[in-house]
Amino acid sequence: MIFIDILGWIMKLCYGIVGNYGIAIILFTLVSKIILLPIAIWVQKNSIKMVKMQPEINRLKTNFFGDKDAIAEEESKIYKKYRYNPLVSLVPLIAQIVLLLGVVEIVKNPSLYIGVENLDYNFLGFDLRWVTSETGGLSILVPIIAGLSSLLLCIGQNIMNVLQAEQSKWNKYGMLVFSVALSVYLGTFVTAAVALYWTASNLLAILQQWILNICINPKKHVDYKALEASRIELKELQNLSKNQKRTKEQIKKEKEDYKRFFSITNKKLVFYSESNGFYKYYKGIIEYILSHTNLTIHYITSDYNDQIFELAKKEKNIKPYYIEEKKLITLMMKMDADVVVMTMPDINQYHIKRSYVRKDIEYIFVPHGADSPNLTYRKGALDYYDSILLTGKYQRLECEAENKLRNLPNRKLIDFGYTLFDDMAKEYKVSQKTNKTKTKTKTIMIAPSWQKDNIIDLCLDKVLKTLKGKNYQVVVRPHPQHVRHAKEMFEQMKEKYTGTNITIQTDFSANDTVFNADLLITDWSSIAFDYAFTTKKPVISIDTPMKIMNPDYKKIDIEPINIWCREIIGEVVKVKDIQNIDKTITKLLKNPTKYKKQITDLEKDSVYNIGKSAKIGGEYIIKCVQSKIKERRKQK
Repeated sequence: MIFIDILGWIMKLCYGIVGNYGIAIILFTLVSKIILLPIAIWVQKNSIKMVKMQPEINRLKTNFFGDKDAIAEEESKIYKKYRYNPLVSLVPLIAQIVLLLGVVEIVKNPSLYIGVENLDYNFLGFDLRWVTSETGGLSILVPIIAGLSSLLLCIGQNIMNVLQAEQSKWNKYGMLVFSVALSVYLGTFVTAAVALYWTASNLLAILQQWILNICINPKKHVDYKALEASRIELKELQNLSKNQKRTKEQIKKEKEDYKRFFSITNKKLVFYSESNGFYKYYKGIIEYILSHTNLTIHYITSDYNDQIFELAKKEKNIKPYYIEEKKLITLMMKMDADVVVMTMPDINQYHIKRSYVRKDIEYIFVPHGADSPNLTYRKGALDYYDSILLTGKYQRLECEAENKLRNLPNRKLIDFGYTLFDDMAKEYKVSQKTNKTKTKTKTIMIAPSWQKDNIIDLCLDKVLKTLKGKNYQVVVRPHPQHVRHAKEMFEQMKEKYTGTNITIQTDFSANDTVFNADLLITDWSSIAFDYAFTTKKPVISIDTPMKIMNPDYKKIDIEPINIWCREIIGEVVKVKDIQNIDKTITKLLKNPTKYKKQITDLEKDSVYNIGKSAKIGGEYIIKCVQSKIKERRKQK
């Protein structure tokens, strides 16, 4: 065989240079690495391509999450764009196997290829003819050395190889264990000469990778910040999907509702709700639209138990649909309606996109907080909305500045107000009239935000320890998203505090807790505004790390209301002073008149259309729908 003859000639040449069989094998291995260097360079460049395009692939998997066919189709387009061939990574493995088979053939009869009759097989105290499975004794070191060299190679590759370094721990350590085990196993049944070749090849591969990284540095070609950001985004979506354990009935309903949604043509108005707790932000607007028009409202919710399904039984012009977030990705891409109303920021930034089917849809954002959108939303979170309903003048100032900063002249800003405040104010007045029974026991509500290092993460146990057994009724009301992602944890907390003055509340559809509370404890949650403006009662803000979703929030040079209003609506308590929070509670509860005036003045200054926001929001949405209908008629 010509290939074997060529390898035999190279081995003979190596032996002729060094005159030692063991060293000749090492030199032969080095020569083979040099001959195969072009392939190694090709593989290095191809691996860099793979990592370079990984952020695009991760975003692709996020955008088309759950749609395997779409992912495969779009992924092939990315491969073509970068001229990447996934099979290239197999080339060095194939070359190594072919070379190994050639070496095995040569060392079976080295004298034939090297041309030396009385060849000295001794090398560093080893007989290169040893086969551990047959000879035993000192030869047991042969497979061990081969395994160690494989271990070093795997560790080196996990650190230096641009592609291997990005693999999951499971892949890294799985391959390590497999490679070491295979080397030890094969090293037991081949001659020591073959094991020497394998060991030398592994060690030289480490050196080769180090040199390649210097000459073709991956850091000059790969945007590792973008890679990490895309990986985190995809991981969050995957974790969310794992946490969504659904029954067969839920899966069946989603499938039926998805089909039913697209079976209806000429949809004029669509609302989307992330969960049951979000209906309250739409309530006033929807009631106004239903009472002043004959429009059909198509209401999509990702909550199987959303109250909208019960409401729809009483209102024929509400058509509800249950679509979980995974399926929602595709639904939103195929959206066909005149107007879409949402409370979800970041549309078109991540996995939830504007429609690919219709480019003229009017997307309207309804706020679910009266706080600073510039601080509490990601950068550009509202850029892809056509209209933004604003709660008050401070949101307008920020959005006007953002429009100018990011050149968004067509984004419409609407002086709306906040229907939740109006609805809660009405409910609160009624509750005060009907609930005239006063008790000496004060109710303290703890309602943290859903962010890293919130009250629950940092100091809830300390707060509850301080208040447990005191003459307060303490109600912990975590953020809906926190409950959604850590449901089991809150169920365990319920059991832990059963029989005490502490209650863990995970149902957010009712406002009774807010109305009955005499004081609120929160961190940076927008519930501080909801509570203070509704009840005119004080708020304790625990000074956890500030909720900064947009690190560039200072670029518009407007101090967020979240920061400067905390001393107006109540007091700020540092995390290190939690043990003294009872003193602050006592202070605030003794001065209700002072805080009522401060809160009332702040509300009048910062909230639009108090008591009339439902009418303003409803009229604007109706106007948008009518405008789209007129545009279609003109086109005909």
